[in-house]
Amino acid sequence: MKLTALTATTLTPKQPQPQPQQAPPKQHQHQHQTKPTKYQRISLSTKTNPVDVIVSWTSSISRRCQSGQLPEAAAEFTRMRLSGVTPNHITFITLLSGCADFPLESEFFGALLHGYVRKLGLVGDNVMVGTAVIGMYVKFGRIGLARLVFDAMEVKNSVSWNTMIDGYMRYGEVDDAIKLFDEMPVRDKISWTALINGFVKNGRFEQALECFSEMLISEVEPDYVTMIAVLSACANLGALGLGCWIHRFVLEQDFKNNVRVSNSLVDMYARCGCVDFARQVFEKMPKRTLVSWNSIMVGFAANGLAEEALEYFDLMQKYELKPDGVSFTGALTACSHTGLVDEGLRYFNIMKRVYRISPRIEHYGCVVDLYSRAGRLEEAMRVIENMPMMPNAVVVGSLLAACRTRGDINFAERLMKYLVELDPSIDSNYVLLANMYAAVGRWDGSGKIRAMMKALGIQKKPGISSIEIGCSIHEFVAGDKSHIDTECIYATLQLLSIDLKICGYMPETIVRELYEND
Repeated sequence: MKLTALTATTLTPKQPQPQPQQAPPKQHQHQHQTKPTKYQRISLSTKTNPVDVIVSWTSSISRRCQSGQLPEAAAEFTRMRLSGVTPNHITFITLLSGCADFPLESEFFGALLHGYVRKLGLVGDNVMVGTAVIGMYVKFGRIGLARLVFDAMEVKNSVSWNTMIDGYMRYGEVDDAIKLFDEMPVRDKISWTALINGFVKNGRFEQALECFSEMLISEVEPDYVTMIAVLSACANLGALGLGCWIHRFVLEQDFKNNVRVSNSLVDMYARCGCVDFARQVFEKMPKRTLVSWNSIMVGFAANGLAEEALEYFDLMQKYELKPDGVSFTGALTACSHTGLVDEGLRYFNIMKRVYRISPRIEHYGCVVDLYSRAGRLEEAMRVIENMPMMPNAVVVGSLLAACRTRGDINFAERLMKYLVELDPSIDSNYVLLANMYAAVGRWDGSGKIRAMMKALGIQKKPGISSIEIGCSIHEFVAGDKSHIDTECIYATLQLLSIDLKICGYMPETIVRELYEND
């Protein structure tokens, strides 16, 4: 050790002491008159450390990518190459991630980057670069190219697998996502969560809950993102019993005070009709966000508690929280359910003029519903005709439902032409109008609607009802006899039917008679 130290000391040249009184040669004075450029300064200042040069360039590129300045980032990358500095994998990951964050303006540049990194052999050898390319193509919507890159990678990690699974789910290719998930060598909580969240986004709520059960059986501990997805599945199914169990499970975890989980619990209870439970969760939250207030307000409004919804809308502003579009949706819905037309219109104007929020289609839908429930059909129609965007079938359909309530067939026929132009494939609108004709004895009108449906190839979709028993969801279709307890169910229905007839109830058979030959 002493020899090594001595040798190092001996071989290190002694630096000469500067001579401050001695003027530098004139030749050097002439050389220093030329000021180096920005990029030359980077190279000169780190001449003995090329890693610092790459870091400096990559940091400059990263700042532009994060600001959405992709053309400037590409230009900086070009200057980096022209200056003789070779980018490393971090440089490429930075650029690929920037392209993924702004897909609409970077698809061509992203493809060029992919070609470059493939030429350098980084896609197959460097798992981080390969995964970044997959993520970029997923954001571009080029899921086929993403899978080609995935298959070409010699080394894959869990992030690579999870990115590909999430990409399949993002574009509705659920079966491919399941198949890839089954092929995974090791599944972590992110893998399970990607699958569960994908099921929820694609409307497969039962599969999401089944997947969550398998996750727990596999002894993989869920995180707060998993619980948010599972609570969303419970809310969409109205699975209150399972939702209560998950609430208890959450209380035993470290993320029990996570504001996003609490917001999901409020939403779940409200959508399951347990507004009191939703209120309890809201009141116990140590911290509340705008989403928290919106969830409880919309929950009150959807369950007919309009006064509470409007009360919380005013209370939220006292806590100095500025309402957004969702907040006004809750307020407008509350006014609609209680017939407060003038109050609802006041909120609509406040949203536009005071808070400068541009109304979206859901806000116009609330105003249409506001007028429709009050029987002011012509005013509702004027809102639809003057909307700055094309109304959807939901907005027009709410007015059609109001026509049925009012028995206004002429207005319904006028609306039906509008609905056929929007989307001629929605069966419920035809059924609603057919029932209106049948209710007043206009069987020719019902027959006309039936012929129209046949000509367009539209079939009435069967209605599905569900019930939760012991945390299990049981679904039923009219006339379905596949349930294990079919005999008991039909025997009970027969008893109920007899009791109802004794009380004077006559069952409605319009829809059955109308479609019995379809």
